[in-house]
Amino acid sequence: MSRPQFDPTTYDAQLADKTERLRALLAPFDAPEPTVFDSPREHYRLRTEFRLWRETGGEQRHYAMFEAGDKFTPVLIEDFPIASRRINELMPRLKAGWQASQALSFKLFQVEFLTTLSGDALITLCYHRPLDEAWQVEAEKLAADLGVSLVGRSRGKRIVIGRDHVEETLTVAGRSFRYRQPEGAFTQPNGEVCQKMLAWAFEALGERNDDLLELYCGNGNFTLPLATRVRKVLATEISKTSVNAALANLADNGVDNVTLVRLSAEELTEALNGVRPFRRLAEVDLASYDFGTVFVDPPRAGMDPDTCELTRRFDRILYISCNPETLAANIQQLHDTHRISRCALFDQFPYTHHMEAGVLLERR
Repeated sequence: MSRPQFDPTTYDAQLADKTERLRALLAPFDAPEPTVFDSPREHYRLRTEFRLWRETGGEQRHYAMFEAGDKFTPVLIEDFPIASRRINELMPRLKAGWQASQALSFKLFQVEFLTTLSGDALITLCYHRPLDEAWQVEAEKLAADLGVSLVGRSRGKRIVIGRDHVEETLTVAGRSFRYRQPEGAFTQPNGEVCQKMLAWAFEALGERNDDLLELYCGNGNFTLPLATRVRKVLATEISKTSVNAALANLADNGVDNVTLVRLSAEELTEALNGVRPFRRLAEVDLASYDFGTVFVDPPRAGMDPDTCELTRRFDRILYISCNPETLAANIQQLHDTHRISRCALFDQFPYTHHMEAGVLLERR
């Protein structure tokens, strides 16, 4: 992982630069002024990973990161101000644990932390060797001492001590939603900004008496609150791990108006266009849906042209983007039939050039 440039004194200026960049990207489409949602200046990142580095002639391993473009000169880390307070509290205790145990430290090369706003934590230890019984005994002691779940990974093997996920609680419009966030799966790294994104999407969708199509639903991050605003939801996701997490999250929160299908956005586009049938849709009565809005949260590449064209059928397109450049390219394809009625900037990644954006497109 590259080392971010952390300097809270520059925060306001870098956020202003991002806002101007988003304005410029959306200016050709007569977008309204974006609503800007800032981030905590420190301790905002809920997940992070470190390579471990052993100095020449030394035996002890240290947390390490690297400057962008340099994979050979480590920057040794003792604390990490952008990471959650829980991660910073765990870092020295975990290091002391592996230093005290040959079974834990031998060929350990990477550590990953996953935490939540609600204080839950999971640590993944990655090894260049098989994990044995001695490792498991020591790892169980360490997990109990730290009060965390712990996962050990080596080639072809994964040992889980405790749970293989953390449990998060996010509040939207006064209601709390509980989420299982699996180890190794995508989750939003900035929990405070994630809540702001959910609240913005919830408000932008509004109270509806029709149905919602959601593409790229992940673990149901947006699905849970948005489902409370519509009659019913058809959601799709291709990752099996994310689908399982989403199904558990729907059940845990008592959300019963969502049908979740394991299909990619491209496959659903083929199904709705009649290109080919899918067995996973055999029990879904597509004709029973009265879709008023499509919600998309695609990967950095944005929507492919066919899926983008599919969204044109809907009166309203609610779009969350982790790459405003591809967002602008998709809007260019849709601009002749849809206009931007709302837009927002979400600063998920302070001190970097990355930003998330949201737009509501409505039929002209």
